[in-house]
Amino acid sequence: MHEILTEYLAVHGYWVLFLWTFLEGEAGLILAGFFAFQGYFTLPGVILTALAGAFCGDQFYFYVGRLQGARLLRIFTFIARKFHKALRLIERYGTFVAFVSRYTYGFRIVLPIILGMTSFPASKFCWLNILSALAWSLIFSLAGYLFGKSASLFVEDVSRYEHQLLVILAVLIACMWLGHFVHGWWQRRPARARLRRMRHKGPYSQRTIKKEETK
Repeated sequence: MHEILTEYLAVHGYWVLFLWTFLEGEAGLILAGFFAFQGYFTLPGVILTALAGAFCGDQFYFYVGRLQGARLLRIFTFIARKFHKALRLIERYGTFVAFVSRYTYGFRIVLPIILGMTSFPASKFCWLNILSALAWSLIFSLAGYLFGKSASLFVEDVSRYEHQLLVILAVLIACMWLGHFVHGWWQRRPARARLRRMRHKGPYSQRTIKKEETK
């Protein structure tokens, strides 16, 4: 099993990591950091690949928004639903949004698209995107690497317990995702309460209810 994984990651590992970080990626990057500790990757290789994937991904989404933003709003309802909230974030935090967009649960892809639809300068977004991608790739790749390093303090032969450690790491990542989900659900409670009151009071127009659902 160890030899099969080694051969597969040696051939496909870096380009799979690039695609993963292009699309989304914290979970894959944490795992890659752990694999770097195990020797399947090099840590600088993981960081640079993740940097390239994250940077190219957000640049792509930004220019998709700039060139096809209005069309995307018509086709993809999930972008339209988040449009007004994303604009409020941009108006409130300005330049900072471009830096933290990849850390925002539920808005990782949407914010660069909507930033592209605004008058936000492309050159400014590019530099902020480089800095943000660098910080992101360092934080999450080192998280996986340090998980392996910490395990080595308690387990003499980490390779012997690699499968068990991967399960533990997967559970920790799942808990992180669950925490994001619960946080988002908790923040939406006031909006859900308003919708329930509106439906119970009745004769509200469908347009009013839909407007509340986008908040």
